[in-house]
Amino acid sequence: MLEGTLIAESLRPGTTLDQFTLTVRKIARYFPGGITEDQPAIWTSIDFEIADSEGEALASALAAGLGERGWYANFQSDAEAFVVFAGQVFRYPRGDAAGRARAQAHGRLFGIPEPQLDWTV
Repeated sequence: MLEGTLIAESLRPGTTLDQFTLTVRKIARYFPGGITEDQPAIWTSIDFEIADSEGEALASALAAGLGERGWYANFQSDAEAFVVFAGQVFRYPRGDAAGRARAQAHGRLFGIPEPQLDWTV
């Protein structure tokens, strides 16, 4: 099972994920702090689970549906991590510091503030 978090505001208008069987574990609204000028002051986080077999397809759908600047989505299993930006998917074994560093470097190029580059290792 893969577990992750998606920020609803990160999706471009018109994006749907109805082709997936997502189990929603938690939905929360909060003031994130440390945001960019392009990001809204209030975010809606959706904590979810999805079958391992759907991970690659979900990553592709998110790469096509995320906003261009300042956003990413991440999800992981015990063995593997996915970090998805608009047009780019990073997939690496959990605990792979080099894989995580590559994804973080890409996030910096897209203007994501350092405190937001804190996904699960």
